[in-house]
Amino acid sequence: MMIMGWHSLRVISGKEKSIETSIMREINKNDVSSEIEEVFVPFEKIVEVRNNKKRIKEKMFFPGYILIKMNLTANTKYIVENIPGVLSFVGPRGKAPVPLRDSEIKRIFGEVERKEGVEIIEASFKEGDAIKAIAGPFIDFTGFVESVNEDKQKVKVSVSIFGRPTPIGLDFFQIELEK
Repeated sequence: MMIMGWHSLRVISGKEKSIETSIMREINKNDVSSEIEEVFVPFEKIVEVRNNKKRIKEKMFFPGYILIKMNLTANTKYIVENIPGVLSFVGPRGKAPVPLRDSEIKRIFGEVERKEGVEIIEASFKEGDAIKAIAGPFIDFTGFVESVNEDKQKVKVSVSIFGRPTPIGLDFFQIELEK
């Protein structure tokens, strides 16, 4: 029994999910499920707010790459590399692909787990944009974005309070671009 290792596959970007499905189909068709244990496409869910409507989209952690846990033999390598959309295994040119280190896999899975269930709102605004508050204590106030903090999902906005420009902190979901 050979030891399974995680390998990275270079695939056509934007087609990761459909290629994952194709790999699963080929595994079953060629009866190599004992040789290929798992196919993993790491992604996170991003909430996009446009025109006051929430849209959830999937954002790939590594666009153009799929992780596959397999026993790399000439046969399994051939099967996987000949699936439409798969470009190649990641590894040194002309040499056999090297499995990823355990520490790398743990970090990737840890990152995916950490972001699971967390809604990330994609900022559709940048410094200088005119915005309008649509929620919270400053609802209907208008102002200009001074800074954007993607990690904390917050913006600093300059609004006019009693005729003076005043900086306030708002969450991404509390504002929209002024039309």
